[in-house]
Amino acid sequence: MAQSVKWEDFDKLLVIKRLRELVGKWWKVQMHFTDEKGLLRGVPSGKFFNPLNPISKAIAADEKGFDACMSTVKRLSVDAAVSIEPKVGRSDYGMSTLLVPIKIKNQYLGCVFADGFIIDETKSEQSVQIKNFLQRLLGKDGDELAAKIGEIPVLTSKEVNYLQELIRMVVEEIILTQASLSDEQKLVEKLRGDLGTRFGFDNMIGKSSEMQKLYRLLERVADSEATILIRGENGTGKELIAKACHYNSKRKKASFQVMNCGAVHENLLESELFGHVKGSFTGAIKDKKGLFEAADGGTLFLDEIGDTSPSMQVKLLRVLQDGTFTPVGSTEIRKANVRVVAATNRNLEEMVKDGRFREDLYYRLNVIRLDVPALRQRKEDIPLLMDFFLKRHAEESKTPMKHISKECLQSLLNHDWPGNVRELENEAERLCVLAGNDRELEASFLSQRIAQSSSLKSATAAAHDGSDLKGSLEDLERDLILDGLKKHRWNKSQLARELGISRAGLINKVKKYGLDKRFI
Repeated sequence: MAQSVKWEDFDKLLVIKRLRELVGKWWKVQMHFTDEKGLLRGVPSGKFFNPLNPISKAIAADEKGFDACMSTVKRLSVDAAVSIEPKVGRSDYGMSTLLVPIKIKNQYLGCVFADGFIIDETKSEQSVQIKNFLQRLLGKDGDELAAKIGEIPVLTSKEVNYLQELIRMVVEEIILTQASLSDEQKLVEKLRGDLGTRFGFDNMIGKSSEMQKLYRLLERVADSEATILIRGENGTGKELIAKACHYNSKRKKASFQVMNCGAVHENLLESELFGHVKGSFTGAIKDKKGLFEAADGGTLFLDEIGDTSPSMQVKLLRVLQDGTFTPVGSTEIRKANVRVVAATNRNLEEMVKDGRFREDLYYRLNVIRLDVPALRQRKEDIPLLMDFFLKRHAEESKTPMKHISKECLQSLLNHDWPGNVRELENEAERLCVLAGNDRELEASFLSQRIAQSSSLKSATAAAHDGSDLKGSLEDLERDLILDGLKKHRWNKSQLARELGISRAGLINKVKKYGLDKRFI
């Protein structure tokens, strides 16, 4: 905790500032902070703030005298670490020092100390000690300075106790402030941890071979600085993948910003990305930072990048090349260190051929390409996704988790899902709402488009022969393996690699489902 203490910020607190002024005004006594190692903190270049009497000024101005000050501060501060009570000490040059330790949960952070005074009961003894020190330090000049010892403030025991109480107030304010900062830091770290967990690759939903390939590629590229282009249909989760790239990279502690390039007009898009200055257009009543500046050090996700205009593509190319941009209405060139992750559902290669997308920008974006499979290409993930959506609904609504019937699941498996995962998520919410208090989600609750698109081949068979959920999934697995064998011309080694299973495991499944090439 000690390393996270920002000593310079404490002196800006109004209570501490006023108390320091009060102590200086009443007794001409200085107040300072030391850390757990006894080092002077919160002062410029390690110097004392404006010594308040001529003797202290002369000692602090001399190199050997300053070293003596630092030695005293360190010795007394380290000694204070073993105590929880204030401690009155004496410096090597004869002046008194009052130290109040700062401890949070038994951890010593340092202390607040006051110095530059003499205690009334030991006035004569201290005056002699100060005079001797000045003579050793300054020679004849020390004798002349010793005549000003009377200007050093003298405090009675009662005044020392009062000074001690005032310093206790400073310490209490520091402890409260530090505890608050610590709580805020813990909250920030927790939120960062939650985001990292939420968008971790191992928590992305999908066990299909297509998703497994995507995960393996993500693990290799997430922590690089390369620009990423995510390709996939609407509703496949491109933004979630962009967040996974950010929160699994070295940039995860910085900002993640999102801009849908197809959702706003070109002029507004330029302002949103690069910012604008006051008066640059009607309604620009003050300067505004753009997303590139806001994402400095972090990641900017540009969704629907294929919807940008030719002029905007030129500006994006510039910022991708050298990190510079110019706010709307300004001549000032600004720079930002941003990793760009772009996404599109369009065929950018065809757009390049047609002249609708700049070829140089395409190559700048397409350094790393991630293709997100459509849901119809990974239907074996539908049960996993539904389980996730149903659990989330139960948690949010604080109701028992609902379960899907085999007929309902089979209908979901037979649908082609043009809206992909987003469409499935909406359907899960609809099912939960229409089911009311029923625990089981029946096929009758499905939306009309899904009910109508359900194929009779497996759904009817499953309904008449009484097959269970396991049987439905086995039918699906058999069809997937058969399609894969045909695709790879019955090369089991190639199909096993694509499915992410061993060749022996695939052979067992081929035997299990009777997929003999001679009879198919």
